[in-house]
Amino acid sequence: MISLDEAVTARLESHGARFEVLVDPDAALAIKRDEFDGDLEEVIAAEDVFEDASRGDRPAENDLETVFDTTDPLEIIPEVIKRGEIQITADQRREMQEQKRKQLINQITRNAVNPQMDNAPHPPERIENALEEAGFTVDPMEPVGEQVDEALDDLRPIIPIRFEEVTVAVQIPPEYAGSAQAKIRQYGDLENEEWQADGSWVGVLTFPAGLQNDFYDVVNENTSGEAETRIVSDKDELSTR
Repeated sequence: MISLDEAVTARLESHGARFEVLVDPDAALAIKRDEFDGDLEEVIAAEDVFEDASRGDRPAENDLETVFDTTDPLEIIPEVIKRGEIQITADQRREMQEQKRKQLINQITRNAVNPQMDNAPHPPERIENALEEAGFTVDPMEPVGEQVDEALDDLRPIIPIRFEEVTVAVQIPPEYAGSAQAKIRQYGDLENEEWQADGSWVGVLTFPAGLQNDFYDVVNENTSGEAETRIVSDKDELSTR
């Protein structure tokens, strides 16, 4: 379950009765869109249905039966969310907007590069400042993923930017291969791997180009800087980084 501070109220009025539930805002939006596939008990603040959540008042059981054909809260909660309205306070809206703004900046930073600077990643501060300059307003009620394209449209007149992936081949010396490859292989999509006769490990990974600096940091930290990395070009030729 989540805390009361994290929850928003979903409210449904039907048959002269009011029903309220307390739920995580992102989960509420996912449930309303039929996109939620998680554990309901993990995203609610109370396994209960209220007439007035702020006072803790509960509706009559016959009202629950009339509207939902059940008194089971776990069956009723999604119905209240789907059929009702999500209520948020001004403070909750500001907090949700700030969280979504940070998530949006992080997602763009992870995936975007500067095509005028050899596809170098954009630092988060640059993305944040450019969004502010563009006057882009994050919608706290929309998933971050659905706001990325609009944000990019607003960013392009201000900074050179595009989404791109990079494929990197990594060779780890034998003394680091065992532990390092386990961490490195999880960093992106592992396209290919091979253990060499001397015990070294070679892997080819594809991941968002904006993560290049972080990736090389992980490689260096786990191999004392002794690993070899090469960027795989579109022609499948290896070029030393």
